Amino acid sequence: MKFKMIATAVFGMEAIVKNELEQLGFENITVENGRVLFEADERGIARANLWVRTAERIFIKVGEFKAITFESLFDQVHKISWENYIPKNAKFPVNAKSVKSKLYSLSDIQSICKKSIVNRLSKVYQTQWFEETDETYSVLVGILNDVVTVSIDTSGPGLHRRGYREKGNEAPMKETLAAGLLSISKWQNKIPLIDPFCGSGTIIIEAAMMAKNIAPGLNRKFDSELWRLIPDTIWKEERKACYEAIRHDVDVVLQGYDLDPRSIRTALGNAELAGVEDIVHFQVRDIKDFSTSYQYGYIISNPPYGERLNEQEEVKRLYQLMGKVFEPYKTWSKYVITSYENFEREFGTQATKNRKLYNGRIKTYFYQYFGEKPPRPKKTIEQSENKQ
Repeated sequence: MKFKMIATAVFGMEAIVKNELEQLGFENITVENGRVLFEADERGIARANLWVRTAERIFIKVGEFKAITFESLFDQVHKISWENYIPKNAKFPVNAKSVKSKLYSLSDIQSICKKSIVNRLSKVYQTQWFEETDETYSVLVGILNDVVTVSIDTSGPGLHRRGYREKGNEAPMKETLAAGLLSISKWQNKIPLIDPFCGSGTIIIEAAMMAKNIAPGLNRKFDSELWRLIPDTIWKEERKACYEAIRHDVDVVLQGYDLDPRSIRTALGNAELAGVEDIVHFQVRDIKDFSTSYQYGYIISNPPYGERLNEQEEVKRLYQLMGKVFEPYKTWSKYVITSYENFEREFGTQATKNRKLYNGRIKTYFYQYFGEKPPRPKKTIEQSENKQ
């Protein structure tokens, strides 16, 4: 059976999610603000949840219509064939969000949609009471400019929950965003990668999982794994394929540094849980002591932002220090995400490119400084003669 699907994305990351879906073989892909639409069958639902690194969640889209009154909302939700998705004793919590719409009370939207679903299912299943003790089908009712999109969450907890972060430091970056930064930078296994503000190690660990081709959802569960809609055999086969796809012989340079010993201990523990401890290196090191013997590489980092007023001067000095420390490494590309508006001024150089992204609710900028490229290998006389 073909389903209309929605992969939700951080604003600014939609194109990256689209590219991932294309590489996984999905079709009829459309990009919208904050989400990417595509089509999938039951196996595709499992595959998308297991493999997509940068999306926030995967939904089945079950309805879309315009509604400016609660009566219309009730009636339109009632028309959806809920019995095709939700079994008799399943849990089906209803969540809501509304932007620039006449219907804006989230509690009222939730309550009316829940009543509408119950009303339809009570007629289909011929019961007035639903125990809601079995598997979960979380319904999301989103309203934007009076257009209602009704969907069912196949993921459960957000896809950033990979299963390897047991403990994080004060301001961890979501795994999905870290994977997105790596994708934007076009990092590849052959390129040495350093994160000098690694914190709990998210950027380096995500890079390591990419290098080993470890499916990001391999070590977690999804709500739709318990659905009767998707046969158990599909999930077993897809998980088996994930294990078989892992690369074990990987030659890669992945290094993370941080001033806080506790963060480094956390990063080491997270790397072990992710199954990449054999190809990463974490070390306590101050940014002022940054150095590398590799001629070419990438620096990708999420340094402190200075969100509090009393931290502004400290962060300003830090960014100035970063500019001085990184300046000698002209053949290295530098990628920095921060919410600090005047980063380029303090860093001392204008970025080659800049991309607006959201780290949680914080508006940030991903500053990209492209390093000098390695010289192309010269063709030998013998190679030239062979072509003639």
